[in-house]
Amino acid sequence: MTGEFVVKGVGGHRRLIINCRGCNYGCDVAQFPKCMSDVVNALKTTDADEVVLSEYYERIYDKNQTKVLKEIANLASQFESDALWTPSHLGKKVSSSIISKRHNEIRSILDIIPSDPFNAYLTLLRIMRTYIEKAKTLSPEALEDLKIYLETLNYMKTEFEKTELIKKMRMYLAKMNILPKDRTIYHSLFHVAIKPSFIGSRIFFESGENLELVDEYEVMGSKTYIYKHPEKIEYLYFINPPEYSLPPEKYFILEKTKEVVANYRPKTATFMSPSEARRYFHRVYMATISDIARHNNISLSVKDKEELARIVARYTIGYGIMEILLSDRKLTDIYIDSPVGIKPIYLVHSKYGQCQTNIIFSPEEVQSLVSRFRAFSGRPFDEAHPVLDFDLPDLQTRICVIGKPLASDGTAFTFRLHKVTPWTLSQFLDHKMFTPLAAGMFSFFVDAQASMLIVGSRGAGKTSFLQAMMLEIPQNLRIIVQEDTQELPVPAMKEIGFNIQRMKTRPPLGKQSESEVSAEDALRTALRLGDSVLIVGEVRSTEARALYEAMRVGAVGNVVMGTIHGESAYSIWDRVVNDLGVPTTSFKATDFAIVAAPIRFKGSLKRSRRVIEVTEVKKEWNEDPLREGGFNTWMTFDANKDNLELFEDALKESPWIKKIERIRALKFDDIWSEINTRGASKQYLVDLKNKYNIPEILEAVNSVRAQTQFMLLKEKYSSGKKIDFNGLLKEWKKWADEVLLKEILQKRKALASTKQV
Repeated sequence: MTGEFVVKGVGGHRRLIINCRGCNYGCDVAQFPKCMSDVVNALKTTDADEVVLSEYYERIYDKNQTKVLKEIANLASQFESDALWTPSHLGKKVSSSIISKRHNEIRSILDIIPSDPFNAYLTLLRIMRTYIEKAKTLSPEALEDLKIYLETLNYMKTEFEKTELIKKMRMYLAKMNILPKDRTIYHSLFHVAIKPSFIGSRIFFESGENLELVDEYEVMGSKTYIYKHPEKIEYLYFINPPEYSLPPEKYFILEKTKEVVANYRPKTATFMSPSEARRYFHRVYMATISDIARHNNISLSVKDKEELARIVARYTIGYGIMEILLSDRKLTDIYIDSPVGIKPIYLVHSKYGQCQTNIIFSPEEVQSLVSRFRAFSGRPFDEAHPVLDFDLPDLQTRICVIGKPLASDGTAFTFRLHKVTPWTLSQFLDHKMFTPLAAGMFSFFVDAQASMLIVGSRGAGKTSFLQAMMLEIPQNLRIIVQEDTQELPVPAMKEIGFNIQRMKTRPPLGKQSESEVSAEDALRTALRLGDSVLIVGEVRSTEARALYEAMRVGAVGNVVMGTIHGESAYSIWDRVVNDLGVPTTSFKATDFAIVAAPIRFKGSLKRSRRVIEVTEVKKEWNEDPLREGGFNTWMTFDANKDNLELFEDALKESPWIKKIERIRALKFDDIWSEINTRGASKQYLVDLKNKYNIPEILEAVNSVRAQTQFMLLKEKYSSGKKIDFNGLLKEWKKWADEVLLKEILQKRKALASTKQV
């Protein structure tokens, strides 16, 4: 150990960082006496909450372990200050040879306290036992003199036994009933956290004795574990990235490689897509790693080099450890609260809800991320502009960063992960968000070109539900999507075959760029882009007036859908009219308000998404829809039954149904049969998924194929005076069994064969 150390403030903690590069012995407090001695001696003169031994990787001793070491440092300083080796503490009338012997005994104990405090304590006990036995044979005068020395030894024993280390060591010995010959006993106390020196984040693991493992899977080569703690409400989301458990020689290669390539940026990099850049840099890093390993006589397999290249890429051109979390598409949100470095990262898992991670972010990594995000977005982020809100396309993530003075404790992050593939109505059916009848109803609304607002609070599933509704749009129609934050999976829909155009508008937060178009101007532009389905990601502000104006005069002429924050049909009328300034007469252009909400059944901590209301907006009222009967509620949710219940009379009295009967030459029974048939087809996919354990049949690519086949068969069965919906459903199910299901099972079989090979 070089002896150099600094104390840094990290997340409100004081961290003692000792430089261990070039030391001639191991970098481990538990294993190496000299290492423990250097740490304890450093703690004599500094106050620290954590200790970090820094080499090519860092060993981090947390607050509790540092407190144990600090107690030993204070004990050694206390004994030195007391000068316990001086004659007044050793005796009075005995010979100088006896005083000298006692002096050497005390010094031998004091000398080994920093490097081996438990051995110092045991040495003290042996010396005391020896003198206590000897006292039995001494004269009264000699015994009186010995009492002075025994008082000194007993004082030392009492002070030793006040320390946490000695308390725990005594408990350990009581359990094991054996005294280890080496330093094994220290390993029971010092469970060090290890991380590469170029990584700021810390990973910690709680004792697994009380944890119940409920799930595990792999993300980017990193093991991910979900635990349930008996005394915590939230689940624990622990990751174990490969870069935190490498042998020293690989840490050496990682550090050297990063030093070489850290600042390299080819001139052509700005023209590369993220995936192309990754492949390019991967080749560069592989060659560098191979060369460093060869020159240092370190043997690496091709697999080893691949893994090390991926790690270097993650911490140079990637997003560090955050990249692992952002690549876990089972997550929906990630939170890093300020001040950074104190609390672990929290996240929301699609299956387990809010979870505490075992990752503590560092201020250095925060600054690195902020710099990268500022460069990507082209927007400022400083005290004059404390909000940075933008989309990260390569990881399908919306990011919001806040800083001082808005966040008084420093920079904080929120990451919203978008589902890469769109949600489908059948997937929501599988999650019991609504009933098969409701699914058929929603599909019919889209086919009948209704104007709809998806209503709900944050986390209710509004945007996901809107995605599913978009998949019901026939692929022969053009779709215009307007968003200020890109949450809808437009690229995925294009791959499936949709004719869709995205329009990115000025975000609601942060510094406004002159090049960005307002939502209202973008909407007016969209109305000039020809006959198209219009999707508004979220109705927030002045664009609401333009939207309703277009709907009112029939300028859209197709399906119009959007999301809006609210809790009921009445609440959105109140917001749209009173807050956003849309005239009541224009609001009546809305055909339906579909309300979703997170439900806590029986007050449970778990939240389940449900559609709780389907309400038609009538047209024959003037000022207040609630007072004048302007709402016609079709369905409401009963939490006691966990069921979305239908009011059949509402359908029979529906002005919208009567309009559809008139403009499509349909009877009520035809409309009702079509709604039920559409719902049955959605449920049949869920049944196939459960029967054959094939979740992929509910994914967008297969759901759209199924919906397209349904519409083609409907066209076929519409040739007569009355549509034979029974025959249509029967033939559609046959296609689902013999074509769709068969293809999926064959793909599974082929994939399994490939893996075996």
